[in-house]
Amino acid sequence: MLVVLAAVAWFVVIRPAQQFLAGWKAPPTQSQGQTPPPPSGNVQAPLTQADVQKFVRIRRDIRTALGESFTGAQQVYAQIQAGQTPNLVQVLNVVRQVGSSVGAARTAQSAALAREKMSLERYAAVRSDVNRGLGLPDVDFAKAADALQKGQTPDLNTTVKTATTQEKALVEPFRQELTATAAVGLLGL
Repeated sequence: MLVVLAAVAWFVVIRPAQQFLAGWKAPPTQSQGQTPPPPSGNVQAPLTQADVQKFVRIRRDIRTALGESFTGAQQVYAQIQAGQTPNLVQVLNVVRQVGSSVGAARTAQSAALAREKMSLERYAAVRSDVNRGLGLPDVDFAKAADALQKGQTPDLNTTVKTATTQEKALVEPFRQELTATAAVGLLGL
């Protein structure tokens, strides 16, 4: 019985979590010219229409790379939007489902960032502004997975920060698409 439980834990929880963390942490193999540009200028500059358009194009590439494994993350994100905080089992299930696709999504993200000439730091700031403009919480399962790996309880803060009128106006033309792909942000993408 103990052997069976150990095997189930290994194949259902531990191994998928390791795959997810490997895809999340390991820099994707890139050819020359696909490295995202380093941060330049003010990474925390106010959100612009050009930033939102770049963000949407990058998000499309990431969503395509994730494929069908994205469904579980979308379901958990819908629960978060409904005001429910996911439990540890739900987080681990999402990690297990998307574990194999995260590496491909990171590669797609890096290529898209290079194409759009946007740094990873600016992308993260824009993602936060876009989520605020949509009225969504800024939850990142990649940070939660890192905390779990360190033996800490993850902070799954679902507080929604108030957006400015400008942020709301800039994301409005893309609201439907951005809301549908908001769960990608759960993976730190």
